[in-house]
Amino acid sequence: MPDLLNWFGWCTWDAFYTDVTSEGVKQGLQSFEQGGIAPKFVIIDDGWQSVSMDPVSIASKADNTANFANRLTNIKENHKFQKDGQEGHRVEDPAMGIQHIVNKIKDEHSVKYVYVWHALTGYWGGVRPGGDGLEHYDSKLAYPISSPGVQSNEPCDALNSITKNGLGLVNPEKVFNFYNELHSYLASSGIDGVKVDVQNILETLGAGHGGRVKLAQKYHRALEASILRNFPDNGIISCMSHNTDGLYSAKRTAVIRASDDFWPKDPASHTIHIASVAYNTVFLGEFMQPDWDMFHSLHPMAEYHGAARAVGGCAIYVSDKPGQHDFNLLRKLVLPDGSILRAKFPGRPTRDCLFSDPARDGKSLLKIWNLNDFNGVVGVFNCQGAGWCGVGKTNLIHDEQPGTVTGILRSKDVDYLPRIADERWSGDVIVYSHLRGDLVYLPKNTSLPVTMKAREYDVFTVIPVKEMSNRTKFAPIGLIKMFNSGGAIKELNYEMDRTGTVCLKVRGCGLFGAYSTVRPKRVTVDAEEVKFEYEEASGFITLSLSIPEKELYLWNVCIEL
Repeated sequence: MPDLLNWFGWCTWDAFYTDVTSEGVKQGLQSFEQGGIAPKFVIIDDGWQSVSMDPVSIASKADNTANFANRLTNIKENHKFQKDGQEGHRVEDPAMGIQHIVNKIKDEHSVKYVYVWHALTGYWGGVRPGGDGLEHYDSKLAYPISSPGVQSNEPCDALNSITKNGLGLVNPEKVFNFYNELHSYLASSGIDGVKVDVQNILETLGAGHGGRVKLAQKYHRALEASILRNFPDNGIISCMSHNTDGLYSAKRTAVIRASDDFWPKDPASHTIHIASVAYNTVFLGEFMQPDWDMFHSLHPMAEYHGAARAVGGCAIYVSDKPGQHDFNLLRKLVLPDGSILRAKFPGRPTRDCLFSDPARDGKSLLKIWNLNDFNGVVGVFNCQGAGWCGVGKTNLIHDEQPGTVTGILRSKDVDYLPRIADERWSGDVIVYSHLRGDLVYLPKNTSLPVTMKAREYDVFTVIPVKEMSNRTKFAPIGLIKMFNSGGAIKELNYEMDRTGTVCLKVRGCGLFGAYSTVRPKRVTVDAEEVKFEYEEASGFITLSLSIPEKELYLWNVCIEL
């Protein structure tokens, strides 16, 4: 599994679209650092490659998209990613190519991983047939031919473009050479992986190649063989890849986009995005790690999206423009060292949500569950009011003022909670609400009512209650200002050294919270006694953890009861 999943990241797409430059990448990272949140991985999206249109092609460019008529003209970067590059002039020295910006951002901004974007076919319009230096790929223009029985396709600018202009399809027998030469160049330049997009386009190009399944098999085998050779951390994110021939042909790829894009300017898309990624993960999460896509930290729906990513067990990355960030939100997701508190599994709807419609039925909340090492987490979302319109083929707000919805939260919403609880666990839990900042004691087989207005959310940490030998009841919550509070607890030992003592190892900083039926006698952090607060009425313990000097540092917290 690629390690970038455990770190906060930034994708350049919405920040610059295809106008991205090496200077823009540096500006973006500097902007994050000024707020104290530093991305540890960067995805340089579409805009770095050498592409152009054929003289006879017809341009196909919608708002904030690439020109789908462009074809790849060289496997190396364009002038924007060459040091002191000039349009129309190619620098052949590799050290002056994309390597210079990769080295710079890794050295000066402590970026761990850099990925770049490319299409499965090289670019949206493929690889230019007979292009200089590309002849040995033997690419030929291919035009889409639908399978018999397909009456129509969803409107798609990319498909419309190749219908008019064709796609330069690399010979399937030579596509490994194409991928390997592209990826080996990128790897030699310090690139750690690739985001491979537009994968479903092969569905329409199988004529003359034994059909779409055989074509997909050849391309995916070649792609994964090249990834294995050039990116040892299995550095690939698959996008636009929900076609079954692609899914079943991929054998090693670990990370796959779970939904349509994050559309920042489409108000109808946000609730349905969260519902889509959750339900798609029921299937995709069984054999791949779903990626719930980037979002914007400064956006009317930013907290809604951020909370979903926190319970999704997925990569957490944004596509903010330089200077447009909500650092208060990002601090709920990202620790000062750039790491995140990622839950253990792909986030899925709770069992009682599997056959409801939280986007359209007017009565259901969407609950997404996940598990940490010693607790569970449930994100609850009101997704009512918008959905996919089968007639207009677009996201559509079907209820401008959806009503308030009430549901229930139960310990059994966290499917695997008994697996991480003590064998003598009674079934009682503490439920901590991120938004309200309070905790509720929930006895076994009881439920907590949850009421939400349209587009509201909350994240609940669910912790098994431990009854200790001195009859004290205790439940550690975690870092209570983070969305996934309980993800901070990495080790937990009850009464290991002496009766009535709980020892934990905790990653991160900020307010740490726990529940106890008695006031602690003493609390130490790394063997030093520290101050703490205790609320008699609720049993809520809080104490402060400093920012550690070391990356991924674990504080030793001991609570004597």
